[in-house]
Amino acid sequence: MEIKKKSFDEFSVGDSESISKTITNNDVMAFAELTTDFNPLHVNEEYAKKSMFKNRIAHGMLSGGLISAVIGMKMPGPGALYLDQYVKFKKPVFIGETLTATAIVKEKLVKKDGKMKLLILTTNVTNQDDIIVTEGQATIMLT
Repeated sequence: MEIKKKSFDEFSVGDSESISKTITNNDVMAFAELTTDFNPLHVNEEYAKKSMFKNRIAHGMLSGGLISAVIGMKMPGPGALYLDQYVKFKKPVFIGETLTATAIVKEKLVKKDGKMKLLILTTNVTNQDDIIVTEGQATIMLT
């Protein structure tokens, strides 16, 4: 994947970028290991079968991590510095689902005598059925 750094002026309101990934058992287990979040809803098949979901679900922040990936790699890409991120988890994500994270430029701001350039991004993650599983908003400073 080619990574190109864009200048603030190259972005327009409405610009968007996306990335997609199919969530695997290995992804869920690696995320559990990385974060030390071994909640049995994510890692224990027998426990999860008895839950309201009837199956294991991915960690919510795994879908949030895909938002980070699209911001860091594509929108705005290299030099992006996260200032904040609001996320709302709307639906569970099951192993085997294909997720698409999208970031859309909602607003461009210039602060501190033109030295701080910010993008306000609408962020969402959809599954293979185009159902929003995670939504939110991010503020990104371009460095």
